[in-house]
Amino acid sequence: MSGDLRHAGPSGGPDMASELPGTEVRPVGTPKAVGIVWALLGLNTLGSAGAKTIVTLPRSLIQMATMGALVAAFALALALNLRLRIRPSAFVFLLTLLLVPSVIASANLEVGYGALFRCARLALFVGTLWLLSRWWDGSLTFVRYHIRMYFAALGTVAVGLAVSPGTAMPEYYGGRLVGALWPLTPPQIGQYAAVIIGLTVLLVIGRRTTGGSAALVIVPSLVLLALTHTRTATVGMLIGLTLAIGSLVLTSAAARRFFVWTVVVATVAGVVFYSALQSWFLRGQSQESFSNLTGRAKVWDALLAAPRTGGEKWFGVGLSDKSFGGLPIDNSWLAVYQEQGLIGVTIVAAIILVLGGVALLRPPSLARACAIFLISYCAISSYTEAGLGDASPYLLHLALAGALLAAPATVTPAPAAAAPGRRVPRWARR
Repeated sequence: MSGDLRHAGPSGGPDMASELPGTEVRPVGTPKAVGIVWALLGLNTLGSAGAKTIVTLPRSLIQMATMGALVAAFALALALNLRLRIRPSAFVFLLTLLLVPSVIASANLEVGYGALFRCARLALFVGTLWLLSRWWDGSLTFVRYHIRMYFAALGTVAVGLAVSPGTAMPEYYGGRLVGALWPLTPPQIGQYAAVIIGLTVLLVIGRRTTGGSAALVIVPSLVLLALTHTRTATVGMLIGLTLAIGSLVLTSAAARRFFVWTVVVATVAGVVFYSALQSWFLRGQSQESFSNLTGRAKVWDALLAAPRTGGEKWFGVGLSDKSFGGLPIDNSWLAVYQEQGLIGVTIVAAIILVLGGVALLRPPSLARACAIFLISYCAISSYTEAGLGDASPYLLHLALAGALLAAPATVTPAPAAAAPGRRVPRWARR
């Protein structure tokens, strides 16, 4: 993939010197404002429905904040990339294709005008990713943006827990941790914690951060993850880290040591704390409730058994709130099938397969390991969480994986300057 190789000026545009003939062409630097755009995209995906907060926030106000963040992200990305320089990206191209069945199905208004609003939101989300693709070069810059963004979100959860423990761990969620300042659900908090823990661990293994800085992120995130009792996030994090570290084992001594010690510690902890771990994992549920995935299986069976027309089967019914019969679907593949049909399912599967295939073809590196962690985490979570077919944190995780797997921009060498001619004295010329 070819990139824009002009030297970026202070505003993110090309430096005037790079336009002059005979000057050296340098890779584009990433403006600091790009991190703000990434944070605004993350704010947009936080959602507007969840737990009860300390101060009741009207849902309309939260929706204005999240949608305003997306509009601001697109406007700022456009201001940083006024010449619309983009890098080829199979991931963003497939996301653009996903807009087709979304718009076709939503135009029928079977689920109301909200479907068209969600299509516009997805279009702005994809458009912003296209504008940001100019700075996707396989570096770890966006990894740091990702960690800071979700660590800030977890900070609001920790503050809410400290201020009002009863509101942060309500009985209607079974005593699981929720967002008391911003309406975040336990699965959301668990997802954010698991992702930044995995990425930070990989940065430590790759010696891209200090142990103290990593502990400052990992320790509180682990505590919050444990308080959410989120099984999907925990399992996804463990399997994702196993695959990511496994990709570094042959080339990194630090990865080998970490892998061995982790296996030893996990084995000892599993034997000593087996009863406590089993109790945490079951969350007080009966065997029947656990076997049908807390009622999810009943919703899935009803969704698959519902009658559909040919158009609904291939294009879906349009973007909705990821529910069926008033109950959450909680499965990305079935949610995509419901909203974007078999065509949508095919495109989403292609996104996972393309990213996974590119990751396997890349030589071992820390960026590749981070991408493998994110791809595997999203693939595992898709079984009990929805979000792969619409603007969501899961698409943002996969966008980060796409940025990590982008080929670095090559530097075009400057043409060699002609050697100055030797001055010949006038008497010699005569």
